[in-house]
Amino acid sequence: MLILSRKVNEKVMIGEDISISIIEVRGDQVRIGVDAPKTVKVYRREVFDAIKAENEAALASAPVFPEFNFGNGRKDPEAGPPVSEP
Repeated sequence: MLILSRKVNEKVMIGEDISISIIEVRGDQVRIGVDAPKTVKVYRREVFDAIKAENEAALASAPVFPEFNFGNGRKDPEAGPPVSEP
């Protein structure tokens, strides 16, 4: 982990297109600004963790779809009559 000291109105660059600005320091809180392309998702850590947990829960409870039999021996109603084997 890189640790830097910055003052209000100073910036840190990440690559060429992401900048982190120190907006305000008040007591033990630091307000920062993030300037990044719209293709880069920026989240507070607690929000990121919540999204990750929701996604993992959704994957774990993926719906099970029933198999349908349309009376022609096939699962696809467009497939036509079943093929008999010799």
